[in-house]
Amino acid sequence: MRRKFVAGNWKMNTTRQVGVDLAKGLAAALGTGDLGVDVAVCPPFPYLEAVKSAVAGSAITVGAQNCYFEKPGAFTGEVAAPMLVDIGCTWVILGHSERRAILGETDAVIAKKTATALSAGLKVILCVGEQLSERQANQTEAVLNTQMSGSLAGITAEQMANIVIAYEPVWAIGTGVTATNEQAQAAHAYLRGWLAKHYNPQVAEVMRIQYGGSVKASNADGLLSQPDVDGALVGGASLKVDDFVPIVQAARKSK
Repeated sequence: MRRKFVAGNWKMNTTRQVGVDLAKGLAAALGTGDLGVDVAVCPPFPYLEAVKSAVAGSAITVGAQNCYFEKPGAFTGEVAAPMLVDIGCTWVILGHSERRAILGETDAVIAKKTATALSAGLKVILCVGEQLSERQANQTEAVLNTQMSGSLAGITAEQMANIVIAYEPVWAIGTGVTATNEQAQAAHAYLRGWLAKHYNPQVAEVMRIQYGGSVKASNADGLLSQPDVDGALVGGASLKVDDFVPIVQAARKSK
């Protein structure tokens, strides 16, 4: 049985105090015991340590939203994976559609980042997903195949134990439009089949595949009840305690 995993991607939001208050609020609401599901929050780089301190003693882990593929050195403006490990990060989000589309990250770059993050001891939330035009052209599976093949190039079956896949249809991110339960399940089932074909059935069976794209309390029950949806990567709804906690509760109920 795959353990559900809900992660909050705060993106380029909050101030230090707002982030700390949010983290403390989540920790208080979710408590210190085993939730039956995994929960993580991924704040902006400047607030990682403060948020890590705010959730100390709770079941919440902390992740970053990106890292670079080189070892520490002369790379102005970048953040190395060992630095994230040093301050207590467990996770790093890689391949998010905003970085692919806005910052021009290619599958090859994401593959190098993934390998570097894993070798440093981070666990990776690897994002894949199609644009609206690609879905309308019935290219969803072709796009997912390309992104998975490229972004996981060189990653072994053993390393896959420290990866979570996040399926994020780009047309549903921040738009208020959510994939239907059936659309989400179909994409997740394709990804699980891809893993079985390109790795092995065991990797496919244990791999957690999150759904991301306008997840909120009102649609979380339906999405998280799908057999191949193993959690959620939450954007806007992760910025308020009263919006995020119900999603975690939906994951607990559906496990």
